[in-house]
Amino acid sequence: MQLVVARIGRAHGVKGEVTVEVRTDEPELRLAPGAVLATDPPAAGPLTIAAGRVHSGRLLLRFEGIRDRTAAEALRNTLLIAEVDPAEVPEDPEEFYDHQLIDLDVVTPDGTVVGRVLEISHLPYQDLLVVKRPDGREVMVPFVSEIVPEIDLDEQRAVIDPPPGLLDESQAVRAEGAEGRGAGGHEDS
Repeated sequence: MQLVVARIGRAHGVKGEVTVEVRTDEPELRLAPGAVLATDPPAAGPLTIAAGRVHSGRLLLRFEGIRDRTAAEALRNTLLIAEVDPAEVPEDPEEFYDHQLIDLDVVTPDGTVVGRVLEISHLPYQDLLVVKRPDGREVMVPFVSEIVPEIDLDEQRAVIDPPPGLLDESQAVRAEGAEGRGAGGHEDS
């Protein structure tokens, strides 16, 4: 099974290093020197990691055969893909691979059917479960423990405790004091 583990960003310096947006909880394993990664687009790879380092809080990688800024910049926005055994699971029991979550049934704590996990959307600050409702609509559920308190892989279900308005906009709670405010957020005079 293939997992996207990073996206290549801009070139860094003149010796072929690139910044990467890490998309794995195990970068020390997946993005270690010597790792051979498939790419999307496929024509960019496979790429072998020659070296890696952290600079100003960002991971920088250098690949074998990429020796200058021009070659590094040509890799921008390329996805790095690792081959992973489908039976492999993360060490932390609170972490999951995307393939473990896709197609889980989604229910509320009282057992009400919400839908099925269609995909996982990885945003910079949190992940979202994209859930397909029985009526065909899609809803994005923040993948945080307060809203998704339970993932049961044996039962193939995710239990969500949605705040008012997440599943049904008519139940949304307006923020106190929101009435009487203009577009700029200041009270009307």
